[in-house]
Amino acid sequence: MKKKVAFVCVHNSCRSQMAEGWAKELGSDILEVHSAGTEEYPEVKPLAVEVMEEVGVDMSSQYPKLLNDIPEEIDILITMGCNVVCPFVPNSHSEDWGLDDPSGGPIEGYRETRDLIKEKVEDLIKRVKNGEI
Repeated sequence: MKKKVAFVCVHNSCRSQMAEGWAKELGSDILEVHSAGTEEYPEVKPLAVEVMEEVGVDMSSQYPKLLNDIPEEIDILITMGCNVVCPFVPNSHSEDWGLDDPSGGPIEGYRETRDLIKEKVEDLIKRVKNGEI
């Protein structure tokens, strides 16, 4: 059975969207992937979509969602390092990845964040496959 994972940050417009894209691309065999934010936002950041397209990950169908748009119970809850306390989402494992938000900065910052998120998603998938989570 697939583990339900949710990537959560404030606007669900950049980091959590990239994590959703990577997790779907790399772990769809073992993960049911969701992302959400704690506040409404109109769109996924265009530079986030662009840098993911550079590495072959299509996020064109992704859009910002709120916590009430994802399942009520999640196996794995990942927060991005938003310096906010997320409302409680029932889960069996949670961790904060402490990622800086590249929003408003140059495209290089988005690329660095994209690559960091890929490493973290690959590690998460490995831990799930090894039964550590």
